Amino acid sequence: MSPDPKLLRRLLRAKDRMDAASHEDWPVRRLAEVCAVSPPHFARAFKQAFGLPPHRYLLTRRIERAAALLRETDQSVCDIAFQTGWSSLGTFGRVFREITGTHPVQLRRDARAAMAAPGLVPECVLGAAHRPDLSIAVSEKRRRRAGGTTSATEPEEVA
Repeated sequence: MSPDPKLLRRLLRAKDRMDAASHEDWPVRRLAEVCAVSPPHFARAFKQAFGLPPHRYLLTRRIERAAALLRETDQSVCDIAFQTGWSSLGTFGRVFREITGTHPVQLRRDARAAMAAPGLVPECVLGAAHRPDLSIAVSEKRRRRAGGTTSATEPEEVA
């Protein structure tokens, strides 16, 4: 069942606001106000419409932006963390590594090494490969690693 077209437009408006200002705090209550619906209804409708809960979508945007800044600028990791909405450098580093599989400084080194030896892979393919995968929650990834279990439908993560 797809959301009402009017609600979908309001959900897109909320999603656009998160995209434009992913560095800001976007609690569900604030996003629900943008859509003029209750917070629980917003959370359910957002996940149904876009396949991710609002918080996970926001994490994706922040990590994508941070990764782009790491690849394209010489700003310090600390500056990038705060610029992309993280209030703690430690939390940024931990979540970044859990989502991308690498530390921020290592991503920067790898990107610079790749620039020094360009390959035959189109930029659009490289961009898609660098997109964070948040199809499951970070906390679920941690639980699976700690318990040493993976779902039969999910490929085992490489550390």
